Amino acid sequence: MSIFDNERLPIDKFQIDKERMRRGWYSDVYFRNISKILTGLSEEGYRFKEEDIGNLKVEMQIFPRRKPFCILGGIDEAVALLKSATGYQDKDGEFINTYNDLEVLACQDGLKGYYNGNPNRVDPIIKIRGRYRDFAHLETPIIGSLTEASRIATNVYQVMEAANGKDILFFPARFAHYKLQALHGYAYSLGVNAYNEDYGQNMTRYVSTDEQGVWWGGKGGGTISHSYIASFLGDTVEAMLQFSRLMPSDVNRIALVDFDNDCVKTSLNVLKAMFDKYIKLKENGNKEETKKYKLFGVRPDNSSSLRDKSIEPLGDKKLDNGVNARLVFKLRKELDKAYIDWDLKPDQVETAKKFCQDVKIIATGGFKPKKINEFEESQVPVDIYGVGSWLLSNSSVEGTKNDFTADVVRVKLNGNWIDMAKVGRQACDNEKLNLVT
Repeated sequence: MSIFDNERLPIDKFQIDKERMRRGWYSDVYFRNISKILTGLSEEGYRFKEEDIGNLKVEMQIFPRRKPFCILGGIDEAVALLKSATGYQDKDGEFINTYNDLEVLACQDGLKGYYNGNPNRVDPIIKIRGRYRDFAHLETPIIGSLTEASRIATNVYQVMEAANGKDILFFPARFAHYKLQALHGYAYSLGVNAYNEDYGQNMTRYVSTDEQGVWWGGKGGGTISHSYIASFLGDTVEAMLQFSRLMPSDVNRIALVDFDNDCVKTSLNVLKAMFDKYIKLKENGNKEETKKYKLFGVRPDNSSSLRDKSIEPLGDKKLDNGVNARLVFKLRKELDKAYIDWDLKPDQVETAKKFCQDVKIIATGGFKPKKINEFEESQVPVDIYGVGSWLLSNSSVEGTKNDFTADVVRVKLNGNWIDMAKVGRQACDNEKLNLVT
């Protein structure tokens, strides 16, 4: 249940392999063995200290271990796993679903899950009460889902904080297996929504593949590619004109401008060519076609091993490589005043000025919170940051982890819940837990 819409994602979104999930295929084998042993003890009528161990009910709590907090994700999937695969195989091999015998309390995706470093004083984000043998085999996939989604949602949140709320393009698709795209894109949306909620913003969500948006209704978008420009024999202007002519008008026109390692010159050439088409269509009254030639933005993506031709080396040459502050400042300045050198009619000047100054700069290539912070502190005129592999990284906070821990903390004996946890752990409460119905 996302805190942003108060609706839990339906089970079919997750495409759970129910048959193998129920058999413990995705579980650490020792959990599968636990289920098998406890089921066998139940069938034998085994007793220990007069207790029916095979049918013992437990309370398990799950908590995050990322300090000081993480943006929670994967909870809806954890609930879906419980609903789909809680139970056991009977003597005929038929799966008996016993989810309805559980009591499940869970927080909502998108909330903050806090951790102060003390595993004895935690804020559980899920509690499961019921017969342990029916859900022991689900601990591994549940913890994995929580860890993966929360890690990325929190990374997105941290990047947006560094960017002072500027839009972030979600570009890690090429750095992970394609089957993870839906989960990753959902986690990204949680991170953006959590930031918007905390800071009273309305930042847009940009994903690069349709799969990344499938759980929350987003659609993939993006720019042209270097390979596409190469298909036009390296002519970025012609590549953009044909992109603009043939793509639907609701697709943002973003020019990738570093093919020749001369971002300013390439940007100005694209800008002029697009405006020429734009103004001609505008004056002919072709409003719909005019939209196709409105340049939304330019994207420098220079290699960190290259210095763009448009800037001269100054001081440490390494600082001049890649997408750096000096390049972006110069690019903004030249875009804003480009119309001054155009051959314009008097009534075209204001239109041309706005056309140029509306163009956004989308910076990509090795961006992470540290670099974004440096740009923002220096007021570098970036409008949108594109971030890729860093969003899949582990926490940068020393001594913390991204994972979750599950502990049995109570058992039910003679109708009463009795504390039963390993040393250093205990049952804890969290007012944000809600009963899952």
